[in-house]
Amino acid sequence: MCGRYAASRRPEDLAGLFGVEKWEPEETLAPDWNVAPTKSVHAVLERPVKDAVDRRPVRQLRVLRWGLVPSWAKSPEGAAKMINARSETVHEKPSFRRAFEARRCLLPADGYYEWVTGAQERELEEKGRRKRTRKQPYFVTPSDGSVMALAGIYEFWRDPTLPPDHPQAWWATCSVLTTEAETRPFAGPDAAAEPGPRSLAEIHPRMPLVLPPERWSAWLDPATTDPAELRSLLAPPPAGLVRAYPVTTAVSDVRNNGPELLAELPAPEESTLF
Repeated sequence: MCGRYAASRRPEDLAGLFGVEKWEPEETLAPDWNVAPTKSVHAVLERPVKDAVDRRPVRQLRVLRWGLVPSWAKSPEGAAKMINARSETVHEKPSFRRAFEARRCLLPADGYYEWVTGAQERELEEKGRRKRTRKQPYFVTPSDGSVMALAGIYEFWRDPTLPPDHPQAWWATCSVLTTEAETRPFAGPDAAAEPGPRSLAEIHPRMPLVLPPERWSAWLDPATTDPAELRSLLAPPPAGLVRAYPVTTAVSDVRNNGPELLAELPAPEESTLF
């Protein structure tokens, strides 16, 4: 799954990295090293510019709220539970299907956090049962220091309690697509010798779906609406492109935020089963 990530890149840097044609300086977000559900996040998407004569899709850097609210929802109360969409079933779930076909985005990240849990806890989690307290957090990030482009979908929701001209009448929300976690070892010659998990699957059975640059344009293209064609883009990236390392348990508290959360620890703070 993806329940927390870091996003510290400046908007102007993201614009260059993703070939963005339009972004509004007033929508600039501060660097965030502890992005949590319901927070505002930067997203790269393609759609016509509002009120423009030219209706061609334009690649934009926009601000969305993490936690998708379907357009038909009566209220946004369930948004915090809609932060992830499984790539295997996103095309058929009523809450995600329309967004998958028409409104796709990329969510830039430095990497994401995941918490190692014991074998018994994980067995319960895989069965859909509530798990116990999270243990040691790990930060998963590209081994080459590049940006991580998380595959996402977005949706618009109209708040019926507000007048149409109210600045908060429309919500723009998003979800991160997830896939089965990689079972092959992490990148790096010393990965096997380091204490702790040896692969993403040993941390958590799911991971966010990261799209490589060669798939960005196809994923963002709103002209592509065929579910079969879109699903062909959802293959996980090649193995061995990321590393994971233990970070401070302070990241478990959403009130903590700062680059120190990404500092690599020489060893886990709490004991694990590895």
